[in-house]
Amino acid sequence: MDILYKNETYNIIGAAQEVHRTLGHGFLEPIYQEALAIEMTNRKILYHKEKELDITYKDQILTKRYIADFICHDAIILEIKALNRITKEHEAQLLNYLSATKHKLGLLINFGQPSLAVKRIIL
Repeated sequence: MDILYKNETYNIIGAAQEVHRTLGHGFLEPIYQEALAIEMTNRKILYHKEKELDITYKDQILTKRYIADFICHDAIILEIKALNRITKEHEAQLLNYLSATKHKLGLLINFGQPSLAVKRIIL
């Protein structure tokens, strides 16, 4: 079975692991976001940071936009957190982002635990 964006996902998670290994847990999300941008740049991972994405409702584009933490390879939504744990609500949030933007793959990465937590969500 083929895994959607297997190599790209592997590289993104590797970059996140390096950030977590270097910084540990306990910082706020913006610190991890900035460090991850540096690490992804160093690894030549294509990304857009804090990219605005259109949300449609019944074929109409809403004036409010969703701002993704990262869009990698113009295909993968990367949502980062720095929390004690990831909840079903966080997973549902990413699933809604995927549905609204028509992207197929999202990664929910939590830097707030002693071990990096990664959840792969496919629409």
